[in-house]
Amino acid sequence: MLLGTEMSRRTVLRAGAAAACAAALPGCANVIAGGAKYDASDLSANPTLLVATTRKPVGGARAEPWFGSERGTLSAARVKLTPPDGGRFSLASIGLDNWRIDALERLADVGDLFRLAPRRDLLLYVHGYNTTFESAALDAVKLSDGIRFHGHTMVFTWPSRAKLLDYGYDRESAMWSRDALERTIDTLLASQSVGTIHIVAHSIGTMVTMEALRQLYAHQGEAATARIGSIVFASPDIDMDVFSASVERIGGLAPKITIVTATNDRALSVSRWIAGGMTRVGAAQKAQLERLGLRVIDASQQGWGIINHDLFLSNTEIRQVIRRAIDGRLAGRAPGGVTAQPL
Repeated sequence: MLLGTEMSRRTVLRAGAAAACAAALPGCANVIAGGAKYDASDLSANPTLLVATTRKPVGGARAEPWFGSERGTLSAARVKLTPPDGGRFSLASIGLDNWRIDALERLADVGDLFRLAPRRDLLLYVHGYNTTFESAALDAVKLSDGIRFHGHTMVFTWPSRAKLLDYGYDRESAMWSRDALERTIDTLLASQSVGTIHIVAHSIGTMVTMEALRQLYAHQGEAATARIGSIVFASPDIDMDVFSASVERIGGLAPKITIVTATNDRALSVSRWIAGGMTRVGAAQKAQLERLGLRVIDASQQGWGIINHDLFLSNTEIRQVIRRAIDGRLAGRAPGGVTAQPL
C-alpha cells in the first residue's frame, strides 16, 4: 500500500486473486459465482452498510465523495449498495466488477442505526492507511460478503488523507479517533439490536482499535468482554512493545484476538523504517506473538504479490481463517501460545 496507488493495487489484487483461484483451486469459480445460493451473506439479501465516522462530511454528504479527509465530530450513516453481477460469465466472476455505493442517508447518532432493527450479530471493520471513505466502505462490504457474514455489517472510518505520502497525518488521525471508536463500541454493546460484536481491523486500524479496546476495558472491566466475539488484526501496523503492553491491559479481550502476520509484508517494512526500526506486529515472528498467548496465523507463504499487505481481502484462504475465527472454529488458546488450524 505504501508502494503504489490505491486504485491500481486493488484492481490488480482482485483480478489476480480471481485468476489464481480459478487456476489453482478446482471448483473455486463455482463457489464464487454460485456460492450465494448455498451460503449467502446477509449483504446479498439486504445490501445496506452501517457507518460510524469521524470524517467531516463534504457538501452535507449528499453526493460523492460523501465524507472527506478532514476531521469532524462522530456521526453515522446508512449506505445503500448495488452488488456486483453474480452471473458465472459476468465481470465479477473474474474480479473486474465490484460493489457500488448508490445512496447515503445521514443519521444524528450511531444509536439511530439500530432503531427497529432485528437483533443480529455485527461485523465491525476498521480500515488502515491511505484509504478514502468509499474505499473503506467497499472494503468492509467485500470482507463481509467474502466471508459470508450473517448479521449487520458496519465500518468505522477515520479521517485518512488517502495520499501515499501522508502516513504521518493518517497515523495521528487514527489515534485522534480512538475515543470515538470507544463510544461507537459502547453504543453497540448497549443496543438491543446487536448480538455478538466481531471486529476486524487492518494496518493502522489495529492501533486505534487496540487503544479503544484498552479504554473500554479500563472503563467497564470484564463486563465489556461478554458480547465481543472475535477480534482479528490483519497486518497490524503497531509497535510490538506498545502492543505487548496493551495486551496485558485488556483482560478477557486478549484471548479473543487472532493476528494475521506476514514477515514479507513490504508495506510494514517501510512502516518499520519510518518508526526508527521498531518491529511492527504484522511482520513479527510468530513465536514472539504466541508468547503473549494469542492466536497467530502466519500468512507469509500466502502472498503472491510484492506488497502482501491486503491478504485479508485478496486471499481466499485468509478470508476462511477470518470466518473460522468468527465461527469459533480456530484452535483454542493455550498457555505459551497456540497452533491454529493450518491455512
